[in-house]
Amino acid sequence: MKVGVVDYGLGNLRSVAGAVEKLGHEAVVSSDPRVLEQAGKLILPGVGAFADGMRKLTRLGLVDGLARLVHERGRPILGICLGAELLARESDEFGRHDGLGWIDARVTRIAPAAGFRVPHVGWNAVRHNRDSALFAGIPQEALFYFVHSYQICCDDPSLVEAECDYGARVTAAVVRGHIFGTQFHPEKSQRVGLELLRNFLSVA
Repeated sequence: MKVGVVDYGLGNLRSVAGAVEKLGHEAVVSSDPRVLEQAGKLILPGVGAFADGMRKLTRLGLVDGLARLVHERGRPILGICLGAELLARESDEFGRHDGLGWIDARVTRIAPAAGFRVPHVGWNAVRHNRDSALFAGIPQEALFYFVHSYQICCDDPSLVEAECDYGARVTAAVVRGHIFGTQFHPEKSQRVGLELLRNFLSVA
């Protein structure tokens, strides 16, 4: 299967594409919606600031292009880190900014807690919904790799697929239909990260 890795200038593209290819699929890295249309699944990676991400997606025509692929063509999509945050309605990172609005959520800064530094960097145990297709075969409290200062706060708790503890509960993954997002980096999370990517790529 061809897997479209969305290139908007702010992603960990090589690692994501490498993980996809390690699982036996063809990674198509592109910023052209016409090229991405050839893919059966989409991955929206991302590292950086929310406003920069939305600005680059808009300039490349990817806001409308991805909306057509995801909403009209029904392509499953996985947002990773900043890519997951961009799925939300809005963010307050360096001012208020509109997101894609595909997940009813707001992105807010992690509140510092005693003994916990922001940004949240490193391995953390993740608890997931037991019937989660995204986490199928992955044990509770499996360790995933995080690098972030902001978090996804869903208005509807049913959209939260997994959480971790970092001085308080932090959303680790969200799911709405065929739209998925992980705050952690599966491509950097060794065996369990590859297992999660395999689960996403097997979603009908």
